[in-house]
Amino acid sequence: MLADTLEHLVKGIVDHPDDVVVVAQSSARGEVLEVRVHPEDLGRVIGRGGRTAKALRTVISSLADGKRVRVDVVDTDQL
Repeated sequence: MLADTLEHLVKGIVDHPDDVVVVAQSSARGEVLEVRVHPEDLGRVIGRGGRTAKALRTVISSLADGKRVRVDVVDTDQL
């Protein structure tokens, strides 16, 4: 549910919504949601000073209902 919600929010921000992929993984520290976007959209998802990414993390954390969730924006150029 959280991955779908995050994907929907990110698709509304970017210019290339078909390239948005959210991968959910579980770790010892809780759930990790990795967001991958088109390289041109990376700045839009992070935002000035990280404001957009922080807002996305805040929304997802509030929907997580007390569970530990981490949202990572992955730079696909670095892979």
